[in-house]
Amino acid sequence: MAKIRDILIIGGGPAGLSTALHLAQIAPQLAERTMVLEKATYPRPKLCAGGLTMDTEVLLSRLGLDVDEVPCAWAESVYLQFEGGGLRLHPHRPALRIIRRDEFDHWLAQKARQKGVEIRENVRVKAVHAQAGRVLVETDGGEFDARLVVGADGANGVVRAGILPGQPLRTARLLEVICSPQANSRHQADSAYFDFFCIPNGIAGYSWDFPTQVQGQPRRAWGIFDNNLLADGQRTPLKGQLAEEMTRNGYSLQESDLQGHPLRWFDPWAEFSVPGVLLAGDAAGSDALFGEGISLALGYGKIAAQSIQAAFETGDFSFQDYRGSILRSSLGQTLSLRRMCAYFLYSLHWRWFQRLLWWVLKPVVLGAGWLMVLNWGKRLK
Repeated sequence: MAKIRDILIIGGGPAGLSTALHLAQIAPQLAERTMVLEKATYPRPKLCAGGLTMDTEVLLSRLGLDVDEVPCAWAESVYLQFEGGGLRLHPHRPALRIIRRDEFDHWLAQKARQKGVEIRENVRVKAVHAQAGRVLVETDGGEFDARLVVGADGANGVVRAGILPGQPLRTARLLEVICSPQANSRHQADSAYFDFFCIPNGIAGYSWDFPTQVQGQPRRAWGIFDNNLLADGQRTPLKGQLAEEMTRNGYSLQESDLQGHPLRWFDPWAEFSVPGVLLAGDAAGSDALFGEGISLALGYGKIAAQSIQAAFETGDFSFQDYRGSILRSSLGQTLSLRRMCAYFLYSLHWRWFQRLLWWVLKPVVLGAGWLMVLNWGKRLK
């Protein structure tokens, strides 16, 4: 017989755990009726550069969580550059905190459990069927009959495929490697670098180089992001572009363990729910400009929790206004704006235009960057 649950959250990453934690904050009686299904066991490896922006710290602090409990590395400055030109962001505090996702997600799961949320690990979801006011979830550990389900199981998740089959999508791609620091690198050890050198080469994105740590030992996280806007049926190989940039900075890709994964773009015209089921995090759509995921996933969790609370208060589980809630939120506005900026920055991929942007228009870009930092500072107060 199917196990009956009120709320099932599928996926124990930042989006799913944020939903549970926000429920525990705004509706504790619902958190006790919530179960999270995670296909792996914490702490589980997760491919992600791990940069936490100030927005992330704002969201966590409002949940009463102290992210200082998670091991991290710091980038004192952030460099955005193209062919040697660009800008440096150096706020009064370190510009970027870098965590390992296995440690961060495990920490979030522990906090959710402390709030009374049940988490079941090693449960792989096979299918989701929304029908007759209930949602049937098939797993390798049996069936669950839920009043509502949150699909927070990533870009290639089972939930979205089950409830919204055949929807058009835009999928980005990423590669990442973890390396030992190199003394002969041109990059400073305490800084993070975003280099957009690859745009004229047919890659709508950038490479990154962050300081990070693995079990307390200093490492560098290298990677490359392409939102595929310039693909036109042909994809420029990411590996060669990443290897080229790493070689310029004293690293060797051949000596590194290369990993990759897809990322689904946010589409403001897409559907994010059906009766009884909500999507959150990468399953709903992420940042098309930078591929940022963690802070946005946490933001989805807040909106999903508010929608769940309203559904139980009104008895209306259609979630007809969930898309509107996302689009009206600061999260939705940020994702929509970044999507527009991605089309502007990456579609105009001629080398002369990129030089104009990064050299002649540097004050404009720098001003926009500082406005963002100042806005973060106000939200932290």
